[in-house]
Amino acid sequence: MSTLEQRINNWFDDIASLTPDNVEARRDVELVIAQLDDGLVRVAEIEDSGAVVVYEWVKRAILMLFRLRGLEKFEVGPFEYVDKLDLKTDFQRRGVRVVPGASARRGSFLSPGVILMPSYVNIGAWVGANTMVDTWATVGSCAQIGANVHLSGGVGIGGVLEPPNAVPVVIEDDAFIGSRSMIVDGARVGRGAVLGAGTILNPSIPVIDAETGEEISRGYVPDYCVAVNASRRREYPGGEFFLPCVLVVRRMEEGERHNKTALNSLLRDHGIAT
Repeated sequence: MSTLEQRINNWFDDIASLTPDNVEARRDVELVIAQLDDGLVRVAEIEDSGAVVVYEWVKRAILMLFRLRGLEKFEVGPFEYVDKLDLKTDFQRRGVRVVPGASARRGSFLSPGVILMPSYVNIGAWVGANTMVDTWATVGSCAQIGANVHLSGGVGIGGVLEPPNAVPVVIEDDAFIGSRSMIVDGARVGRGAVLGAGTILNPSIPVIDAETGEEISRGYVPDYCVAVNASRRREYPGGEFFLPCVLVVRRMEEGERHNKTALNSLLRDHGIAT
């Protein structure tokens, strides 16, 4: 445990009494935010075992930031903002392409090669190299997005900030998330996986193998799977209803993920667009 980590944990024990007048606490918290902004620390990552480890002290620093900062006015071109957090800057030096209408909060990390169409990235989020955040997509607080990912238009990646030990949404390298999909509450999409348009994924939604009908997991689409939004019939005393699920319709080899023509054809066969 680093000295900074110890200090953050000590300040967090007294979070209820923190105010913007606490200069020492703010200094420590701002240092963590600066390190988040530059990718020197992160909220969570995948261990060699495949498990997601959460660095709670980093999340605690983000939570304290909202208590240690008051509302301020920011002017960006013709726009005026009133918030406790400023926006990320210096995109050219970072090697990030940002289209007008896009914004990212300071304390998020954007790797070289990231493209932000008119979209939004919140504090604590990590976006890997060469990832596309497409038009009107949102990357919520602390979400961990891998390299070479495509978040299609209107995708919603939910934020997970509290409690500090809560696992954020994780989208692994080379994944493709179809338009208007919603991935929330710490759900996870595996490496190279493809989600068809409109897929809803959270930890309570079952992921089912279309070939066997067996439940694979809850809230996790495994590596190199093609999955689509679906529903399954359930009978209740009040009648018959359909509950949401995610259906794995194909398991791919690694190279198949990058054959866009074959992928689009496969999704069309199941009546799903990208």
